[in-house]
Amino acid sequence: MKQHEILSKGLLHDRKGLLREPGWSRYPYLHYERKRIRSPKYRIKEWDYYAVYSYTHNLWVTTTFSDLGYAGLFAIAVVDGKTGKWAQSDALSVLPLGRHGLSSHSGNCEVGWANSALRIAYSRRGEVRRILAGAPDLTLNGHNTGVDLDITLIQVPQQESMNIATSWKENRKAFYLNEKINPMGASGTVRIGDETYELTPDTALGVLDWGRGVWTYRNRWYWASASGFQDGVPYGFNFGYGFSDRSVASENAIIYNERIHKIGEISFDIPGDSYLNEWMITDDQGRVELTFHPVADRTSLTNLVAIRSDQHQVFGFFEGSLILDEGIRIPVTRLAGFAENVYNRY
Repeated sequence: MKQHEILSKGLLHDRKGLLREPGWSRYPYLHYERKRIRSPKYRIKEWDYYAVYSYTHNLWVTTTFSDLGYAGLFAIAVVDGKTGKWAQSDALSVLPLGRHGLSSHSGNCEVGWANSALRIAYSRRGEVRRILAGAPDLTLNGHNTGVDLDITLIQVPQQESMNIATSWKENRKAFYLNEKINPMGASGTVRIGDETYELTPDTALGVLDWGRGVWTYRNRWYWASASGFQDGVPYGFNFGYGFSDRSVASENAIIYNERIHKIGEISFDIPGDSYLNEWMITDDQGRVELTFHPVADRTSLTNLVAIRSDQHQVFGFFEGSLILDEGIRIPVTRLAGFAENVYNRY
Protein backbone atom coordinates (compact mmCIF):
# COMPACT_ATOMS: atom_id res chain seq x y z
CA MET A 1 0.00 0.00 0.00
CA LYS A 2 1.49 3.32 -1.12
CA GLN A 3 0.75 6.11 1.33
CA HIS A 4 1.15 9.81 0.65
CA GLU A 5 2.68 11.76 3.52
CA ILE A 6 1.81 15.46 3.71
CA LEU A 7 4.93 17.43 4.65
CA SER A 8 3.88 21.09 4.64
CA LYS A 9 1.10 23.37 5.84
CA GLY A 10 -1.78 24.44 3.63
CA LEU A 11 -5.51 24.76 3.23
CA LEU A 12 -7.58 21.59 3.38
CA HIS A 13 -9.85 22.53 0.44
CA ASP A 14 -9.28 24.17 -2.92
CA ARG A 15 -11.69 26.73 -4.38
CA LYS A 16 -13.92 23.96 -5.78
CA GLY A 17 -14.40 22.35 -2.37
CA LEU A 18 -12.13 19.38 -3.13
CA LEU A 19 -9.32 18.17 -0.92
CA ARG A 20 -6.17 19.98 -1.95
CA GLU A 21 -3.81 17.20 -0.83
CA PRO A 22 -5.29 13.89 0.37
CA GLY A 23 -2.97 11.86 2.58
CA TRP A 24 -1.62 11.56 6.11
CA SER A 25 0.76 13.61 8.25
CA ARG A 26 2.58 13.62 11.57
CA TYR A 27 1.24 17.06 12.48
CA PRO A 28 -2.08 18.84 11.71
CA TYR A 29 -0.77 20.62 8.63
CA LEU A 30 -4.07 21.04 6.78
CA HIS A 31 -6.20 24.00 7.81
CA TYR A 32 -9.95 23.42 7.97
CA GLU A 33 -12.32 26.28 7.03
CA ARG A 34 -16.10 25.78 6.97
CA LYS A 35 -16.55 28.45 4.32
CA ARG A 36 -14.67 26.36 1.78
CA ILE A 37 -16.99 23.36 2.14
CA ARG A 38 -19.30 22.93 -0.87
CA SER A 39 -22.06 21.05 0.96
CA PRO A 40 -25.15 22.13 2.95
CA LYS A 41 -24.51 23.09 6.58
CA TYR A 42 -26.69 20.25 7.84
CA ARG A 43 -24.25 17.76 6.25
CA ILE A 44 -21.14 19.08 8.03
CA LYS A 45 -19.95 17.02 11.00
CA GLU A 46 -17.57 18.26 13.69
CA TRP A 47 -16.59 16.45 16.87
CA ASP A 48 -14.09 16.33 19.73
CA TYR A 49 -14.02 13.00 21.58
CA TYR A 50 -11.81 12.25 24.58
CA ALA A 51 -11.17 8.91 26.28
CA VAL A 52 -9.05 8.66 29.45
CA TYR A 53 -7.98 5.52 31.29
CA SER A 54 -6.52 5.25 34.79
CA TYR A 55 -4.29 2.22 35.34
CA THR A 56 -4.44 2.90 39.09
CA HIS A 57 -8.23 2.76 39.29
CA ASN A 58 -8.98 0.50 36.28
CA LEU A 59 -11.45 3.08 35.05
CA TRP A 60 -12.29 4.68 31.70
CA VAL A 61 -14.11 7.97 31.21
CA THR A 62 -15.12 9.38 27.84
CA THR A 63 -16.70 12.62 26.66
CA THR A 64 -18.24 13.60 23.34
CA PHE A 65 -18.93 17.12 22.07
CA SER A 66 -20.23 17.03 18.51
CA ASP A 67 -22.08 19.12 15.96
CA LEU A 68 -23.55 16.85 13.28
CA GLY A 69 -25.30 19.65 11.42
CA TYR A 70 -28.88 18.59 11.97
CA ALA A 71 -28.19 17.75 15.64
CA GLY A 72 -25.63 18.22 18.36
CA LEU A 73 -24.66 15.20 20.46
CA PHE A 74 -23.08 15.45 23.90
CA ALA A 75 -22.19 12.52 26.14
CA ILE A 76 -20.30 11.34 29.20
CA ALA A 77 -19.57 7.65 29.70
CA VAL A 78 -17.87 5.77 32.54
CA VAL A 79 -16.60 2.19 32.24
CA ASP A 80 -15.55 0.14 35.28
CA GLY A 81 -12.77 -2.20 34.18
CA LYS A 82 -13.17 -4.36 37.28
CA THR A 83 -16.88 -5.18 36.91
CA GLY A 84 -17.41 -4.54 33.18
CA LYS A 85 -20.31 -2.23 34.06
CA TRP A 86 -20.75 1.02 32.18
CA ALA A 87 -23.07 4.00 32.23
CA GLN A 88 -23.69 6.92 29.92
CA SER A 89 -25.51 10.23 30.01
CA ASP A 90 -26.21 11.98 26.72
CA ALA A 91 -28.20 14.85 25.29
CA LEU A 92 -29.13 16.41 21.95
CA SER A 93 -29.44 19.90 20.54
CA VAL A 94 -31.47 20.70 17.41
CA LEU A 95 -29.96 22.11 14.21
CA PRO A 96 -26.76 23.60 15.63
CA LEU A 97 -25.37 24.06 12.08
CA GLY A 98 -21.93 25.02 13.31
CA ARG A 99 -23.03 27.32 16.13
CA HIS A 100 -21.42 25.26 18.92
CA GLY A 101 -18.08 26.80 18.05
CA LEU A 102 -15.80 23.78 17.72
CA SER A 103 -12.29 24.80 16.69
CA SER A 104 -10.71 24.77 13.26
CA HIS A 105 -7.25 23.80 14.58
CA SER A 106 -6.34 27.46 14.80
CA GLY A 107 -5.15 27.27 18.40
CA ASN A 108 -6.66 28.23 21.72
CA CYS A 109 -10.40 27.72 22.14
CA GLU A 110 -13.23 27.29 24.62
CA VAL A 111 -16.57 25.53 24.01
CA GLY A 112 -19.36 24.50 26.35
CA TRP A 113 -22.91 23.20 26.48
CA ALA A 114 -25.29 22.26 29.29
CA ASN A 115 -28.82 21.27 30.22
CA SER A 116 -30.29 19.94 33.48
CA ALA A 117 -28.87 16.42 32.95
CA LEU A 118 -25.46 17.08 31.44
CA ARG A 119 -22.80 19.74 31.22
CA ILE A 120 -19.60 19.60 29.23
CA ALA A 121 -16.88 22.12 28.42
CA TYR A 122 -13.51 21.95 26.69
CA SER A 123 -10.68 24.44 26.59
CA ARG A 124 -7.25 24.54 25.00
CA ARG A 125 -4.30 26.73 25.90
CA GLY A 126 -1.28 25.81 23.82
CA GLU A 127 -0.63 22.11 24.39
CA VAL A 128 -2.81 21.96 27.52
CA ARG A 129 -6.38 20.72 27.13
CA ARG A 130 -8.95 20.69 29.92
CA ILE A 131 -12.21 18.76 30.22
CA LEU A 132 -14.92 19.86 32.66
CA ALA A 133 -18.04 17.71 32.63
CA GLY A 134 -20.79 16.45 34.91
CA ALA A 135 -23.92 14.35 34.93
CA PRO A 136 -25.82 14.46 38.25
CA ASP A 137 -28.09 11.49 37.50
CA LEU A 138 -25.59 9.09 35.94
CA THR A 139 -25.43 5.88 37.99
CA LEU A 140 -22.66 3.26 37.79
CA ASN A 141 -22.90 -0.27 39.22
CA GLY A 142 -26.43 0.40 40.50
CA HIS A 143 -25.31 3.07 42.95
CA ASN A 144 -22.75 5.91 43.15
CA THR A 145 -25.08 8.43 41.52
CA GLY A 146 -23.53 11.51 39.95
CA VAL A 147 -20.34 11.99 37.95
CA ASP A 148 -18.03 15.00 37.75
CA LEU A 149 -14.83 15.25 35.70
CA ASP A 150 -12.03 17.79 35.89
CA ILE A 151 -9.22 16.43 33.71
CA THR A 152 -6.21 18.12 32.16
CA LEU A 153 -4.35 16.52 29.25
CA ILE A 154 -0.93 17.70 28.12
CA GLN A 155 0.50 17.05 24.69
CA VAL A 156 4.28 16.97 24.80
CA PRO A 157 5.83 19.72 22.60
CA GLN A 158 6.49 18.36 19.08
CA GLN A 159 4.66 15.13 19.93
CA GLU A 160 3.55 13.55 16.65
CA SER A 161 -0.10 12.72 16.04
CA MET A 162 -1.94 10.63 13.46
CA ASN A 163 -3.58 12.96 10.90
CA ILE A 164 -5.51 11.92 7.81
CA ALA A 165 -7.48 13.66 5.05
CA THR A 166 -9.46 11.47 2.66
CA SER A 167 -12.56 11.67 0.48
CA TRP A 168 -15.03 9.17 -0.98
CA LYS A 169 -14.79 7.71 -4.49
CA GLU A 170 -18.50 8.27 -5.09
CA ASN A 171 -18.37 11.90 -3.95
CA ARG A 172 -15.05 13.74 -3.84
CA LYS A 173 -16.63 16.71 -2.05
CA ALA A 174 -17.38 14.44 0.87
CA PHE A 175 -14.33 14.32 3.13
CA TYR A 176 -12.88 13.09 6.41
CA LEU A 177 -10.29 15.16 8.29
CA ASN A 178 -9.08 13.63 11.53
CA GLU A 179 -6.38 13.97 14.15
CA LYS A 180 -5.77 11.32 16.81
CA ILE A 181 -3.45 12.33 19.66
CA ASN A 182 -2.26 9.64 22.07
CA PRO A 183 -0.92 8.98 24.54
CA MET A 184 -1.36 12.21 26.52
CA GLY A 185 -0.70 12.29 30.26
CA ALA A 186 -3.84 12.98 32.29
CA SER A 187 -4.18 14.68 35.67
CA GLY A 188 -7.17 15.79 37.71
CA THR A 189 -10.13 14.13 39.37
CA VAL A 190 -13.07 11.88 38.56
CA ARG A 191 -15.87 11.87 41.12
CA ILE A 192 -18.40 9.04 40.99
CA GLY A 193 -20.97 9.30 43.76
CA ASP A 194 -19.13 9.73 47.05
CA GLU A 195 -15.79 8.48 45.68
CA THR A 196 -13.15 10.71 44.13
CA TYR A 197 -10.40 9.23 41.97
CA GLU A 198 -7.15 11.15 41.53
CA LEU A 199 -5.47 10.97 38.13
CA THR A 200 -1.74 11.42 37.63
CA PRO A 201 0.08 11.42 34.27
CA ASP A 202 2.37 8.53 35.22
CA THR A 203 -0.65 6.18 35.51
CA ALA A 204 -3.45 7.87 33.52
CA LEU A 205 -3.43 8.49 29.77
CA GLY A 206 -5.87 9.93 27.28
CA VAL A 207 -6.62 10.15 23.57
CA LEU A 208 -8.25 12.94 21.55
CA ASP A 209 -10.27 12.08 18.46
CA TRP A 210 -10.62 15.43 16.63
CA GLY A 211 -12.76 15.10 13.50
CA ARG A 212 -14.33 17.29 10.82
CA GLY A 213 -16.03 16.23 7.63
CA VAL A 214 -18.91 15.68 5.26
CA TRP A 215 -19.82 12.03 4.84
CA THR A 216 -21.78 9.94 2.41
CA TYR A 217 -25.09 8.45 3.55
CA ARG A 218 -23.98 4.93 4.59
CA ASN A 219 -20.74 4.12 6.36
CA ARG A 220 -19.19 1.46 8.54
CA TRP A 221 -15.89 1.90 10.33
CA TYR A 222 -13.58 0.01 12.62
CA TRP A 223 -11.37 1.83 15.11
CA ALA A 224 -9.05 0.81 17.92
CA SER A 225 -6.94 2.95 20.23
CA ALA A 226 -4.77 2.15 23.22
CA SER A 227 -2.26 3.94 25.45
CA GLY A 228 0.16 2.73 28.09
CA PHE A 229 3.78 2.48 29.18
CA GLN A 230 6.55 0.14 28.08
CA ASP A 231 9.46 0.23 30.54
CA GLY A 232 8.41 3.76 31.45
CA VAL A 233 8.11 4.93 27.83
CA PRO A 234 4.64 6.10 26.74
CA TYR A 235 3.31 4.21 23.75
CA GLY A 236 0.12 3.13 22.05
CA PHE A 237 -1.54 2.81 18.68
CA ASN A 238 -4.31 4.07 16.45
CA PHE A 239 -5.89 1.63 13.97
CA GLY A 240 -8.87 2.35 11.74
CA TYR A 241 -10.35 1.35 8.39
CA GLY A 242 -13.54 0.78 6.41
CA PHE A 243 -14.36 4.48 6.15
CA SER A 244 -13.77 6.71 3.08
CA ASP A 245 -11.26 6.05 0.27
CA ARG A 246 -8.04 4.93 1.96
CA SER A 247 -6.08 4.29 -1.25
CA VAL A 248 -3.90 7.37 -0.53
CA ALA A 249 -3.28 6.67 3.15
CA SER A 250 -4.35 4.74 6.20
CA GLU A 251 -4.77 6.10 9.73
CA ASN A 252 -2.89 3.14 11.16
CA ALA A 253 0.07 3.95 13.36
CA ILE A 254 2.07 2.82 16.35
CA ILE A 255 3.01 5.70 18.66
CA TYR A 256 6.19 5.12 20.66
CA ASN A 257 7.97 7.79 22.70
CA GLU A 258 5.96 10.60 20.97
CA ARG A 259 6.84 9.39 17.45
CA ILE A 260 4.62 7.90 14.74
CA HIS A 261 5.58 4.54 13.22
CA LYS A 262 3.34 4.19 10.16
CA ILE A 263 1.43 0.97 9.47
CA GLY A 264 -0.31 -0.13 6.25
CA GLU A 265 -3.60 -2.02 6.27
CA ILE A 266 -5.20 -3.46 9.40
CA SER A 267 -7.79 -6.19 9.86
CA PHE A 268 -10.06 -6.90 12.83
CA ASP A 269 -11.19 -10.50 13.34
CA ILE A 270 -14.31 -9.99 15.45
CA PRO A 271 -16.10 -13.05 16.89
CA GLY A 272 -19.55 -13.47 15.41
CA ASP A 273 -21.31 -14.69 18.55
CA SER A 274 -20.32 -11.97 21.02
CA TYR A 275 -18.31 -8.77 21.04
CA LEU A 276 -17.08 -9.82 24.49
CA ASN A 277 -15.10 -12.77 23.12
CA GLU A 278 -11.48 -12.35 22.06
CA TRP A 279 -10.70 -10.31 18.95
CA MET A 280 -7.61 -10.64 16.76
CA ILE A 281 -6.01 -7.56 15.17
CA THR A 282 -3.30 -7.97 12.52
CA ASP A 283 -1.77 -6.01 9.65
CA ASP A 284 -0.56 -6.76 6.12
CA GLN A 285 3.15 -6.46 6.96
CA GLY A 286 3.45 -8.74 9.98
CA ARG A 287 4.10 -5.81 12.34
CA VAL A 288 0.89 -6.06 14.38
CA GLU A 289 -0.11 -9.20 16.27
CA LEU A 290 -2.66 -8.41 18.97
CA THR A 291 -5.29 -10.25 20.94
CA PHE A 292 -7.99 -8.03 22.40
CA HIS A 293 -9.60 -9.15 25.65
CA PRO A 294 -12.89 -7.24 26.10
CA VAL A 295 -14.40 -6.36 29.46
CA ALA A 296 -17.31 -4.10 28.45
CA ASP A 297 -19.38 -3.55 25.30
CA ARG A 298 -20.76 -0.01 25.28
CA THR A 299 -23.63 -0.33 22.82
CA SER A 300 -25.94 2.22 21.25
CA LEU A 301 -28.70 1.61 18.71
CA THR A 302 -30.81 4.24 16.99
CA ASN A 303 -33.27 3.20 14.28
CA LEU A 304 -35.51 5.91 12.82
CA VAL A 305 -36.00 4.46 9.29
CA ALA A 306 -33.93 7.04 7.36
CA ILE A 307 -31.50 7.41 10.26
CA ARG A 308 -29.80 4.37 11.78
CA SER A 309 -26.78 4.08 14.05
CA ASP A 310 -25.52 0.77 15.46
CA GLN A 311 -22.46 1.21 17.66
CA HIS A 312 -20.32 -1.22 19.63
CA GLN A 313 -17.42 0.43 21.44
CA VAL A 314 -15.72 -2.36 23.35
CA PHE A 315 -13.28 -1.63 26.18
CA GLY A 316 -10.59 -3.99 27.35
CA PHE A 317 -6.92 -4.95 27.18
CA PHE A 318 -4.51 -5.85 24.38
CA GLU A 319 -1.80 -8.51 24.43
CA GLY A 320 0.76 -9.39 21.76
CA SER A 321 3.46 -7.40 19.98
CA LEU A 322 4.12 -4.39 17.75
CA ILE A 323 7.12 -3.80 15.47
CA LEU A 324 8.52 -0.28 15.09
CA ASP A 325 9.94 1.19 11.87
CA GLU A 326 13.46 0.18 12.95
CA GLY A 327 12.39 -3.45 13.31
CA ILE A 328 12.33 -3.39 17.11
CA ARG A 329 9.62 -5.62 18.54
CA ILE A 330 7.66 -4.11 21.45
CA PRO A 331 5.87 -6.60 23.70
CA VAL A 332 2.30 -5.63 24.55
CA THR A 333 1.03 -6.67 27.97
CA ARG A 334 -2.32 -5.58 29.38
CA LEU A 335 -2.41 -2.43 27.28
CA ALA A 336 -5.68 -0.60 28.01
CA GLY A 337 -7.85 0.65 25.19
CA PHE A 338 -10.92 0.02 23.09
CA ALA A 339 -11.99 -1.28 19.70
CA GLU A 340 -15.21 -0.52 17.91
CA ASN A 341 -17.47 -1.52 15.04
CA VAL A 342 -19.91 1.23 14.03
CA TYR A 343 -22.49 1.43 11.27
CA ASN A 344 -24.19 4.74 10.50
CA ARG A 345 -26.86 5.67 7.99
CA TYR A 346 -27.69 9.36 8.03
